[in-house]
Amino acid sequence: MTEIAYISIGSNLNNPQQQVITAVTELNEVLNTKVAAVSHWYRTSPMGPQDQPDYINGVAKLETKLSPEQLLKALQTIEDGHFRERKEHWGARTLDLDILLYGNQTINLPYLQIPHPGITTRNFVLLPLADINPQLVLPDETALATLLESCSSKGIVRLSSGDICGTTG
Repeated sequence: MTEIAYISIGSNLNNPQQQVITAVTELNEVLNTKVAAVSHWYRTSPMGPQDQPDYINGVAKLETKLSPEQLLKALQTIEDGHFRERKEHWGARTLDLDILLYGNQTINLPYLQIPHPGITTRNFVLLPLADINPQLVLPDETALATLLESCSSKGIVRLSSGDICGTTG
């Protein structure tokens, strides 16, 4: 059975624009998975330590036949291919791929939480999700539109297509 999954994509190291573009291509190459849509790209202030470069963030909508665990493993393989280092919580990274939503499922495992715990408060997740599906409703029946009402636009700038070549954003 095919499920819809939303994946956040972020990078702030080693040519972040190219990292996110390449990540979308690689997501589309994952077995039994197809990229159905990609949000606009956003330049965002770092969430954690401020002594790091700004991020490029967006969201991809996937159609996948993989289980959530299989999808997580595929995302981690893509991150590893981008030399992702997991040294510091909220630290700088070449590529960060997170499962935001997987169908209407709620999963709470030590290594995987869906919906993603930060989905309701992070403007760099909410705004790109709204680009793709403004009518989206989370598994707990919270409407994305309701979350956007209290979403700050501080530290986030939507990039034009000229700012990042080769994207749909």
